Amino acid sequence: MSEHEFLVSEETRDAPRYEVSSCRGRPPPPYPAAPAKCPPSNGETTRILQPAAGYESLRDFPSDSTPLMASSSFDDATVRRAFVRKVFSILTLQLLFTFGVVCVFTFSSRVKEAVQTNLWPYVSSIVVFLVVAAALSFCKSFRRRHPWNIVGLVAVTLSLSYMVGTVASFHDTTAVVITVGATAVISVALIAFSAQARYDFTMWSGVLLVLVADVIIFGFFCTFYYSHVGEVAYGCLGALLYSLFLMVDCQLMMGTMSYRLDPEEYISAALTIYLDVMLIFLYLLGRR
Repeated sequence: MSEHEFLVSEETRDAPRYEVSSCRGRPPPPYPAAPAKCPPSNGETTRILQPAAGYESLRDFPSDSTPLMASSSFDDATVRRAFVRKVFSILTLQLLFTFGVVCVFTFSSRVKEAVQTNLWPYVSSIVVFLVVAAALSFCKSFRRRHPWNIVGLVAVTLSLSYMVGTVASFHDTTAVVITVGATAVISVALIAFSAQARYDFTMWSGVLLVLVADVIIFGFFCTFYYSHVGEVAYGCLGALLYSLFLMVDCQLMMGTMSYRLDPEEYISAALTIYLDVMLIFLYLLGRR
């Protein structure tokens, strides 16, 4: 027997033998121990995923249950304050110009006579106001495109200022001054109240639209059945209605309630609040 055949026979003899009949009822033989892992070589780099900056746990990541409004940029206090400042700056310029025109048309006898004699500029201002105000209200691309949105807002302010000044020229000077003061006090008080109130007035927009229709119908009947008490009641109801609109629009602008305006809608916010204040003034002034 050669040396190679001797080694093969020795390995065969030393190998474990398992019989099929002897394995029944016995547990299987244990598995051999796992080989030791080799340490990583110098050329391999171990990558450890680090959490992103600003997220300390999985709870910090946004989930699908997060409300859509919470992810908008308007929730940022800095964005909201800048938006409110911009709207109030534009609104202040509009009101100062309009009430300045009202004072000129009321105190200057020459301007008052010229305005009352020539009504074509008044009719033209109505047409310009309706067209441009409708474009700013319903055309989103127009009211968001700078500088055309500013041009449209200036056209609305000029036309409405001429209309309000013409209406004020037909009233007594003392009544106009008192109405201007009352409108200023009411507007400032309502804006301050809307900023501090916990009650959500933005939920009542539909109800206010129904009240607008009621006031219009009431004014239509007062035109045909004139009475002093009816005119006073009509003016008070109109002023009260648009005071509620002023509170709703202020809360929409400030963005602290259920509904809010987009930060890019500063032209729309300034326009609506400006119209609310002007309508309060006209209803308090009354009809001639």
